Amino acid sequence: MQNNYETIMIINSNLDEAATKATIEKINSLISENGTVESIEEWGKKKLAYPINKQTEGYYTLINFSSAPEFIDELERIYNITDEIIKNIVIKKD
Repeated sequence: MQNNYETIMIINSNLDEAATKATIEKINSLISENGTVESIEEWGKKKLAYPINKQTEGYYTLINFSSAPEFIDELERIYNITDEIIKNIVIKKD
């Protein structure tokens, strides 16, 4: 059974463009292997509501996808061990 999700990740804004794109592609590939990516929206650099790891800006990316519920734990594990990603959230859509 597949559920619909959206995830927002905030990537370290100190990375160069190639490293930022590589991080997005890494997560996109991971989701594609375990589900279906419906859309990716790169919102670009935005000011953070509060500093995270002494940073005041982050590169925001929204990904809409569908996958099996078991995959979400693995996705969050990958987020947590990926140094380039400073904040993330995964939300199940109705």
